[in-house]
Amino acid sequence: MTPMNSITVLLADDHKMVRAGIRSLLDGLPDLQVVAEAGDGREAVRLVGEHLPQVVLMDIAMPEMNGLEATRRLTSSFPKIPIIILSIYSDEEHVYQALRSGASGYLLKGAAIEELELAIRSVARGETYLSPPISKPVIMEYIRRTNLSLSSQEKLSPRQSEILKLIAEGKTTKQIALELAISIKTVETHRVALMTRLGIKEVAGLVRYAVKIGLVDLLP
Repeated sequence: MTPMNSITVLLADDHKMVRAGIRSLLDGLPDLQVVAEAGDGREAVRLVGEHLPQVVLMDIAMPEMNGLEATRRLTSSFPKIPIIILSIYSDEEHVYQALRSGASGYLLKGAAIEELELAIRSVARGETYLSPPISKPVIMEYIRRTNLSLSSQEKLSPRQSEILKLIAEGKTTKQIALELAISIKTVETHRVALMTRLGIKEVAGLVRYAVKIGLVDLLP
């Protein structure tokens, strides 16, 4: 029986030893429980339908059906279940493809247990998580390729609007992280994404933009 308030996780990786290692790590973390394991993408799609986990950890390269195709199918059938792609590849092309497939996170297999836990808890809260070494270049490439041009508040996600508002109110990164119950690194990632998408190079510019779109009042 799954304990109340636990985050349920499904593991999908074609290497049994990798799954066993990840499961052992997760078993040592509070409020996280592995409810199923899959050895290929097709099995992952089937087991997600059976167990409805809260988070899926998906290897990018698997037989039968690769992780990207499985992610596309799952995000179409179960859009509320976030998927973290596990990969040894840190290049922008692989990360970009993962984001295009609908993944909510991209985690390098060499990541520490603390980062694995952070990634799972972040996507479970509806956030996007990218391993720190690839976060900034991938955000910039993703924006460039998809030609995102934010010109109004409506084009910001609820979380981006929330963070932009707090920045404009003069809150520090640490204060924002505490208020929203997210990591400092996540706040920094959102700030970089905001500045890149809006073409703004300094915090003062974000404040002016927030005032311009009516997110905060102009200070007297």
